[in-house]
Amino acid sequence: MTRPITLFTGQWADLPFEEVCRLASGWGYDGLEIACWGDHFDPSAAVEDDAYVPAKLEVLKRHGLQVFAISNHLKGQAVCDDPIDARHRDILPDRIWGDGDAEGVRQRAAEEMKNTARAARKLGVDVVVGFTGSSIWKYVAMFPPASQSLVDAGYEDFAKRWNPILDVFDAEGVKFGHEVHPSEIAYDYWTTTRALEAVGHREAFGLNWDPSHFVWQDLDPVGFLWDFQDRIVHVDCKDAKLQVGNGRNGRMGSHLAWADPRRGWDFVSTGHGDVPWERCFRMLNTIGYDGPISIEWEDAGMDRLVGAPEALEFVRRLAFDAPEAAFDAAFSSQG
Repeated sequence: MTRPITLFTGQWADLPFEEVCRLASGWGYDGLEIACWGDHFDPSAAVEDDAYVPAKLEVLKRHGLQVFAISNHLKGQAVCDDPIDARHRDILPDRIWGDGDAEGVRQRAAEEMKNTARAARKLGVDVVVGFTGSSIWKYVAMFPPASQSLVDAGYEDFAKRWNPILDVFDAEGVKFGHEVHPSEIAYDYWTTTRALEAVGHREAFGLNWDPSHFVWQDLDPVGFLWDFQDRIVHVDCKDAKLQVGNGRNGRMGSHLAWADPRRGWDFVSTGHGDVPWERCFRMLNTIGYDGPISIEWEDAGMDRLVGAPEALEFVRRLAFDAPEAAFDAAFSSQG
């Protein structure tokens, strides 16, 4: 069966949930990866109010859409981050921010992630996508040098904070799909290995694969799929375009805004960047991934009302069925 193609609503949270459903349905998306911000989905409300989830499901059904995953990047980010500062104030609701005391923010964020697992089960989905935050991302530049003990403490802190959250995911039969992404505890190949070791390779901790974050780090997104195939629980499609090589544009972004031509890379609409999409989809077939392909829109240089349907058309063309399925279907049609 052809994998469903969904739209991640995170970059659409300025619009009402009903309007995003209307747009996605009109473009031909199969469903949504629903963000836990804006009015799109509130995990605590889902847990506390028995009418909340049925109301959301009714809106989806009315527009002919399904939900395969929910995403709570913003609250997950606050679980491990150090420092907690004005950046978090900008992305967190008042009930998580509270008085801004850093440890209080982390604890409330952790409780919200537990509720997200409970809400996912009530909604009928098996995957929550998100970030973990990191107490050691601040050391990534490595000067002044960070001792090995500082780095080790960061992974210990991650395990201490996330294992109780993952206990709830286990109890609810839901997987957490950590998005491998700069600023997280796992942001590249080896940090992913280390993060998995830190939580004892427990089943509840899976990976959300988004190749855009690999390209600008000079990592192979296809090889990553092969090596971590047993951990891939969700796929986001976002592209990245490199603009390095002119002696001025650097990979670190230079504190410049998206779409600034002086940047060394930018996110672009799927199919317009440097992700080797055909190789990626072939590898997804090879490892037997049969979950949704979720299109994440983040292109400052293209109107999203143009780009979202264009990205859907591109992915539908390339996300072909695995050979075994096509082979079996061909023979069954012969009677």
